[in-house]
Amino acid sequence: MDREVRRTGEAGDAGLVRLAAVGDVHIGLDMRGELRRSLVSLREHADVLLIAGDLTQHGSRDEGKLIAEELADVDVPTVAVLGNHDYHQDAQDAIRADLERAGVIVLEGESVVLEIAGRRIGIAGVKGFGGGFAGACGSEFGELEMKAFIRHTKDTARQLLHALKSMQCDVRVALTHYAPTKDTLLGEKLEIYPFLGSHLLGEAIDEADCDLALHGHAHHGAERGITPGGVPVRNVAKPLIRSAYQLYSVRTRAAAKSARASVSEDAPAPTTA
Repeated sequence: MDREVRRTGEAGDAGLVRLAAVGDVHIGLDMRGELRRSLVSLREHADVLLIAGDLTQHGSRDEGKLIAEELADVDVPTVAVLGNHDYHQDAQDAIRADLERAGVIVLEGESVVLEIAGRRIGIAGVKGFGGGFAGACGSEFGELEMKAFIRHTKDTARQLLHALKSMQCDVRVALTHYAPTKDTLLGEKLEIYPFLGSHLLGEAIDEADCDLALHGHAHHGAERGITPGGVPVRNVAKPLIRSAYQLYSVRTRAAAKSARASVSEDAPAPTTA
């Protein structure tokens, strides 16, 4: 499902979209107020907040209600995907509903286009899944369980591709929880790469000609990576970036006068209160 265009407030410099991004905030019931305090001045630095999954620690309904309360007062549009932690207690639908009642746009095989000062920023998102990367990935063969594992990854990649290609926008961003490239897994144990992401997500991002891909999940990985097609990938897992969020400036294609928008990291965001 695609969302209607939503108009938002003013942006920064002409041709630039300022994105704040973080994943794996892992809100527990003993963390009330922490996230809210860290986002108080967000509007001064960013036009949009993107959250790359694992909003909760244990995926409980109470944690879902708390994270919704923490995000309710954020004064920029907030777009999120859920992560594996948010599915742990099978309360993902309730968590999503609570977030959406608080004004957060939650995507799963869906997209939204935000209009900021006349510029259209398109964001498509899925949680994603594992499976591994080219040369060392699982296949849809053998046991029913293995077939189901890889089939789920294929399905999420197809959903992401459809959502990305459906958008008419000046900047196209892919938001996932699982990684679309092994570049941003460097630092993680090699044995768990198949459970941290899939090259199929990266292939979808390349085919849709994205400008930027954001993900979380890999707490001990690397921040910067790139898909085989040249799309910048950034791992924004909070334990990795060690700040309340990371800031990126993305230049629109028209402003950059090139086939792909340029991405630059801004100064580090403030640490969490």
